[in-house]
Amino acid sequence: MTVASKVKDLTGPGHTDRFGVGGTDLGATAAAPDGRLVSVFGDTFEQAGVGGPGWRSPVVLFGDPATVRAGIEWTAAAGSRDYADQVLAYGHGSIINGCTVTTVLPTDVITVGDEMFLHVMVCEGLGNVHWTELYRSIDHGETWHHTGAAWPGGHHGGLFQMLTWERGDDGYVYAFSTGFQRDKGLLLQCVPEDRITDPAAWQGWGYRDGAWAWGNPPTVVLIGAHGELCLRRVEDRWLLAFFNAGDYCIDVLSLDSPTANLYEVRRETLLHGSSWETEDHLRGRVAQLYGGYIVPGSTLGDLHLVVSQWNTTTNWPYRAMQFHANVAGLT
Repeated sequence: MTVASKVKDLTGPGHTDRFGVGGTDLGATAAAPDGRLVSVFGDTFEQAGVGGPGWRSPVVLFGDPATVRAGIEWTAAAGSRDYADQVLAYGHGSIINGCTVTTVLPTDVITVGDEMFLHVMVCEGLGNVHWTELYRSIDHGETWHHTGAAWPGGHHGGLFQMLTWERGDDGYVYAFSTGFQRDKGLLLQCVPEDRITDPAAWQGWGYRDGAWAWGNPPTVVLIGAHGELCLRRVEDRWLLAFFNAGDYCIDVLSLDSPTANLYEVRRETLLHGSSWETEDHLRGRVAQLYGGYIVPGSTLGDLHLVVSQWNTTTNWPYRAMQFHANVAGLT
């Protein structure tokens, strides 16, 4: 059995308060075209917890890729460099397209050539997604601008809300997605990487007439109660890490390709949910965990994850942490 152990806290007092980041979560991470780590966090507050001044989402912190093994060191923030500004222009509680928008949450970020793309969910409360949309950065994650691409919250039966993606060697981006209610299965789609902002170019992987094929309406490829997702190529494998809400853990699947049968691939639980009284970060037990984003620079022998934790009773801890594990046995 593979068990992840804690490397360090990534956010909170002593780590990110100098950027005005006291409490935050998520932390989907990609390498920018200039090599820096770009980590995108969700609801963020100046104080160590949930609530209080400085509510913004999403925010971006930049990390030094040379520090991954010992724990990411932050070098700057998007905005004024020493304060992590909200990188998208909207107000919490504002009315947009006739809908009340309380927050905009990131799901994943990807680099394609000299550009970066950010997929977000436009929400009214947690779990209620009005629509999703794509933003582009041409300055290594410093600023983000709407691409015009958007999908309704009910797209594909509500299973195209929380998304993760990765580039193949064939000019396509492959994306797994699910709902934001943590009670749904996974869909698989692909899109030519030069048409990522064209919703009409996205194709589903679906089962019709006795066979799986691209271009069919997407069929659920893995049932379950899925939360945050992260698909990354690590060495010669496609790794899919995700919060398994049904079993209260973070799992990783090892795939030969995105179209592998997810019921038959190697699977390992890296972190187990626990009570606050029984958690042990060195033995893979984390209270009120979620997330699980693979850090660029990981290897199969040393896989690093950004993991979130939120004590919903006291509102602290509300933070991102870094864990690592040896998953070489999944090949």
